[in-house]
This record gives sequence, structure tokens and C-alpha cells, in this order.
Amino acid sequence: MCYDIQAKLEAQLKRARRMNHKDVIRELETNLEPYITQWHQVSGFSHPNLLIYTNETPTLPSPASWGLIPEWTKDQEQANKLRKNTINARGESIFEKPSFRDAAKHKRCLITIDGFFEHHHREKKSFPYYIRKANGDSITLAGLWSDWFNKESGELQRTFSIVTCKANSLLAEIHNKPKHAGPRMPLILAEDKEDNWLLPINSKEDQQEIQSLIRTSAEKLIAHTVRPLRGKSAVPNMQEASNEYFYDELNTLF
Repeated sequence: MCYDIQAKLEAQLKRARRMNHKDVIRELETNLEPYITQWHQVSGFSHPNLLIYTNETPTLPSPASWGLIPEWTKDQEQANKLRKNTINARGESIFEKPSFRDAAKHKRCLITIDGFFEHHHREKKSFPYYIRKANGDSITLAGLWSDWFNKESGELQRTFSIVTCKANSLLAEIHNKPKHAGPRMPLILAEDKEDNWLLPINSKEDQQEIQSLIRTSAEKLIAHTVRPLRGKSAVPNMQEASNEYFYDELNTLF
């Protein structure tokens, strides 16, 4: 699963800056940067705003709230209920589930983060780990997005979900919650596959191409334990949230 991430501003802007388009950079610096938070650790259940790159504007990011609200949602009450279950989208079923299938066909996006957090469970206790690329580079995740018009407020709200896949060997060791049907991880896209995720689907073959991207990442990842993400001992949105922290109960490091 992927419920907690670290997404600082430079990571979120990396794709746009890589394009080196002057008008895009100007748009970022004048209109977007002042409104984007530096997230050292944030939970999807708080529905934070992040920058996403959609298939409609693949070079210019737009703010979106984490927790997808489908376009067919009736009202705010239904939206609040739905988005508790749309923080993540199970990659193997995105073309089937009512909440995701329209977005899977027509509205895919990229989310760039520094790293993410997962809990390891041992003897009825949970221990948070911070996971990042071994080379220190940012991570590009596959996502789905939607625009929902709230008739009550008159507001158009852009939201997104992070797609997940089967865990690699590292995450299989960490993400071991018994009630989950197998360990999961966010779908990480290699740089040369990012644009493929945004390609339109006009045929069965196009959909199969998108589905072929939903697989365990070969990227080299590393992990270490951090302070609690929940409760009284939790570190707030500070750089220290991803600092290494040792637990006496754990004698194995991944």
C-alpha cells in the first residue's frame, strides 16, 4: 500500500524542470510554487494537495487532492466516503472497479515524490520504514486522476489516486500486515516509461500496453526505520520525519 509519502517541492517539479520550457518554468515559479507545501511526511487520509502531471498537460503540473473522487459522485457526503477507499488503486483491477475504470481509460497521471513510508508488523506492534531510491533520485509514481464538480459549493475539485502493484523483495519483507492480501507497493515508473503511462487508449492493444506497465519495479530501493508516524510520539511535517531511528525490538534491518 502507499498511505504516507515524502514529496518536497523540488521532487514535485522535477519533470517540468527537466523539459526546460521557459513558459512552464515561469508558470511554476509565479503561480504554483507559493501554494505547494513541502511535505516531509504526509498521510493520504488527510487528503493533501500535491502536484500531478496529467495526460492532458504532461509538462505542466497541476495541484490535486489525494483521494480520488469519481466524476459520477453525487454529493459531498458520498465524496467523503468514497475517497477513504481511493487513496490507492490496485493496479490489477483499475479497468474493472467502478471508482477507477473511467480514469484508467482516460485520465492517468504521474506523481513525483522523494520517498514513501510503510509499516512492518511484529508481535502486535508496527514499525514505520522510510523507503527511497538507493541513488537518492526522486520517484515517479503512476496515478489516476479525476475532476469532480461539487454542485453544493460550485467548486471543481481535482483529485488523484496512487496505483499499486505487487511488492518487490524489499517491500515484501516490510509490508507484512496479516489482513492484507499479499504485500504491495506503489507502482514506480522508470523515467523512460513515464510518457507511456500517459498515452491515450484507443484500442484493446493500447490498454494492454498500459497494463503491461503495471508490474513490480526493478528500481533499487533502500529502507530504514523512522520515528512513529501516528500518535503522540509522531514527528510532524518536519525533515526529521525521515531520519533513521532504531527500535530495540527489531534486530533485523532491511
